[in-house]
Amino acid sequence: MNADIRWVKLSRSEISEKMGSLGVKVSRKIVKKLLKLHKFVKRKMQRKKSTGKSADREQQFKNIISEKENFMNSDNPIISVDTKKKEQVGGNLHRDGSVYCTQAIEASDHDYSHLADLKIAPHGIYDVKQNKAYINIGVSAETAEFICDSLKSWWLNNGKNDYPKANEILMFCDSGGANSYRHNIFKAEVQNLVNEINVPIKIVHYPPYTSKWNPIEHRVFPHITRALEGVPLNTLDEAKNRIGSAKTKTGLTVAADIIQKTYATGKKAAKDFLQNLKIKFGDSVPKLNYTISPMEVG
Repeated sequence: MNADIRWVKLSRSEISEKMGSLGVKVSRKIVKKLLKLHKFVKRKMQRKKSTGKSADREQQFKNIISEKENFMNSDNPIISVDTKKKEQVGGNLHRDGSVYCTQAIEASDHDYSHLADLKIAPHGIYDVKQNKAYINIGVSAETAEFICDSLKSWWLNNGKNDYPKANEILMFCDSGGANSYRHNIFKAEVQNLVNEINVPIKIVHYPPYTSKWNPIEHRVFPHITRALEGVPLNTLDEAKNRIGSAKTKTGLTVAADIIQKTYATGKKAAKDFLQNLKIKFGDSVPKLNYTISPMEVG
């Protein structure tokens, strides 16, 4: 803990009582003024301390800045992708947050997972240039195939229309999960994707322990969380509509869709997958920077 940070876990009444026991009589209102005077503000703990450190952190952030600058001056999209935490749908389960209502909404007194009808995995694609987000809601496992299906849906329904002159896609993503740079199956699925859409994808991973810097994490997901707070999610359509209602005063819009496909877990890349992979690794931190291009047919 930072030694310069002072904190107190007492209410204003408790502070008033303790000061009274020390011979200083002050009211709750005075305590409030004193707290403000000495810059004591009620805050929540913030998840900013990394639990580990990557040796490539500094260099990779330089790579990220450089790639973003290059693509901002092009006709190509910059997308930030990630899967939001899973949400339970059905079962009339309790949800954090509050809403205006004529009377309290009653929910189950326990949040056991077996009470839910299903668990959804909202995969997000954030278009950095246009400040638009696209959330594809999966009802099965979060796999590399699911992620690539989500990307394909975004490109076919939105990306290719928004970027008709695009000859490459820049994609920022985390280092772990189903899109981990360590997983050959992710690279193999991306190869299948680019073969189908016929557009290369330049993949830039955030270094380990820095996923919170991924733009979608702080520009999109908090607003989706707020859109889902305090309301029942008893059907898949309700979840889709709530996610799609997220927006900000600065212009963020969110479109939501559902992917009903069932995905098998434990899928691995074929032993000879490298022979079917057209990949070029970057000169700097190659494991985190690479471009996968369509295979030539013939």
